[in-house]
Amino acid sequence: MARPSIVPIALTLDDRTGYTLWAPPWEEDGEEWQAFLGTTEDDTATVHLFPTPAKLAAFCRTRTDHDLADHPVWPVVSGLGAADLTPDDDHRYDLDGVYDIAAENPDRWAVEELAATVDIVSRLAECLDTTDEDDEEEFEAVAEFAAKPEIGSLGLGVEAFAGRSGEDAWIGVGSVFDELWEDVVEELSDHFDWTGGGTATVEEYPSASEATDEPAEDDELPEQVDVAAAEPAGATAASAPGGPGVSTIARGSRVTASPAEVAAAAEFWEAVGILPVEIVAPGGAGVTLRCYVDDVARFLGRDGEVFLFDTPADLARFCASDERHDLLEIASWPEVADTDTPPLPTEQDRYDLTELSEVLAEVADGAAGLVPHRALVQPAEGVRDLAEYAGLARVEELLAPAAPLGRALTRADRQPEEPIDAAEAARLRTDWDEVVAAVGGALVHRG
Repeated sequence: MARPSIVPIALTLDDRTGYTLWAPPWEEDGEEWQAFLGTTEDDTATVHLFPTPAKLAAFCRTRTDHDLADHPVWPVVSGLGAADLTPDDDHRYDLDGVYDIAAENPDRWAVEELAATVDIVSRLAECLDTTDEDDEEEFEAVAEFAAKPEIGSLGLGVEAFAGRSGEDAWIGVGSVFDELWEDVVEELSDHFDWTGGGTATVEEYPSASEATDEPAEDDELPEQVDVAAAEPAGATAASAPGGPGVSTIARGSRVTASPAEVAAAAEFWEAVGILPVEIVAPGGAGVTLRCYVDDVARFLGRDGEVFLFDTPADLARFCASDERHDLLEIASWPEVADTDTPPLPTEQDRYDLTELSEVLAEVADGAAGLVPHRALVQPAEGVRDLAEYAGLARVEELLAPAAPLGRALTRADRQPEEPIDAAEAARLRTDWDEVVAAVGGALVHRG
């Protein structure tokens, strides 16, 4: 069981996006707990939703009349600012958009997005259900929906929807959503408080397409804790928001694209089996391409050097040129060279190597308790592939199962929500900085 943590999340429903907090399951006094930011009155549980992260932060700073007030890490959360309470892309759940996703091809993004949405809906129903065991179930539609085998197959990943049988399974998923989803959201919506515990009005919520995470000037809070130290998801909330409809990652990133643009581009790149990748390293951020040959990573580069380009447009121009590189022999390369589809990396293919170092430094300095081990996973996946292509034996040694980083990654697999403590962070940071330095030597920035 993971140690206590609190994660900012966003829920979109009826063309409104609300921000709140979720405390993933933790154990206390021999019992398992899980909760959302809300209250229970007259046997009715509600989740408080806020129109902006700044409104959420203001509530956390001033109010204790809610279900998370006794959470072990609440004293830390109550001191965080708006940027710290801005959810990363992995913790945004669009309850309106499931039909569009189910209507798409079952690629990795679509399957993971639906699986995550189903998971958070099930958790909400579990926490909001105040009925006794002998009473009639309060969330019957949610229970019926989650029990469908078609919905359970989402947890198996994109492989469950491969081939002819997979196509039929994906059609089944869409049919279940068509049949039950409206009932599911109706049950939940009765428990959503869009006034933020009386601190906001429904009129303050912009439409989901117009929403921005940037705090209004009169809502800004003093900067108190660096998000890199406090972000429970360990992902990209430290990034400055890029404005309405813009997806950005960590400092130095030059990739800006709407989620719709990224999703549309992903269809082409997944079809050709060569994916755009963004890497943020101390020397700067850049985009490149990666594929796998016999399960071995191969990047756009030559002689073990990875070519990085400032923008997707720069990368596209290089792909259309005649310069030699290690992807020329890939069968689908002619399609890449001729395409007009921009090489836009998805969130799963963006690797910020610098942010993890900063996170570990903050935890080592005493900001422990809110950064789970799964924060290590995605950056480590990126450097493993880079080290494999560049032949960096030292990196492979530092990530080996018996090494500190390797042991931490094993824990991330078994106990992803287990927070990293200060002593472990200090050990890991030294090794991680060596990994990043070695990988940085294989990155070649191109104009």
